[in-house]
Amino acid sequence: MKSTAIALLLGLAAATAAHAQNGVARVNGVVIPQSRMDMFVRDLTAQGRPDTPELRTAIKQELVNRELVTQEAARRGLEKNPEVQAQLEIARQTVLFRAYLQDVMRTVVVTEDAAKKEYERMKGQLGTREYKARHILVEKEDEARDIIARIKKGASFEKLAGEKSKDTGTKARGGELDWNRPDSVVKPFGDALVRLKKGQMTDAPVQTQFGWHVIRLDDERALKVPGYDEVKGNIHQQLQQQQQKQVYEKVLNDLRAKAKIEDK
Repeated sequence: MKSTAIALLLGLAAATAAHAQNGVARVNGVVIPQSRMDMFVRDLTAQGRPDTPELRTAIKQELVNRELVTQEAARRGLEKNPEVQAQLEIARQTVLFRAYLQDVMRTVVVTEDAAKKEYERMKGQLGTREYKARHILVEKEDEARDIIARIKKGASFEKLAGEKSKDTGTKARGGELDWNRPDSVVKPFGDALVRLKKGQMTDAPVQTQFGWHVIRLDDERALKVPGYDEVKGNIHQQLQQQQQKQVYEKVLNDLRAKAKIEDK
């Protein structure tokens, strides 16, 4: 019976020693665990680095260097420094905070059906047309009305845009704007676009937070919406972020409701 117990103890000791030997290296008797190496490899390969023997050798040297410096810092008593202790506590909180959130966020799953419904909702908001326009932006309504009157009498819209517009991004192009959906510009401007016919100019200035606009619609066309397969990755990511935010806020609200929080 006694020999059996001794054999078991010897077996356990051997297993423990073998486990310790599975570490990356031993530094002054301290074993650097393989799990630490695995974590570094996982993080670096996630950033696009290939998992190569050279990478693992470099990581091993970095882990050894860190262990050496950490041991020396402990020998000097630096971990007793109040500022260092505060930083260690913040680091501990950060790791636990992220680990908890990762655990909670595993419940967030965006289904294909939900993504398709979101795609249809977004597509419905885009409308069916987009517009090519020019504008002249000035500070005062009277100035904008004067520009409209001059254009109606035969003055060049493009020339007046170059002379009068305070939109530095378009004045050199005669006020020319890119193709836009009505919802992609400020509302008064977008509303004016959809009321104009091709070649028509606004009869009255349009006011926005930027100033007063004189707008001319040069062209319009059917809006080409990308297919679901082209954008589903972005939609899944967007929905996942939205759901994760909701879960995070609910978790915090629940924890705060159960906690006793006092100002000091």
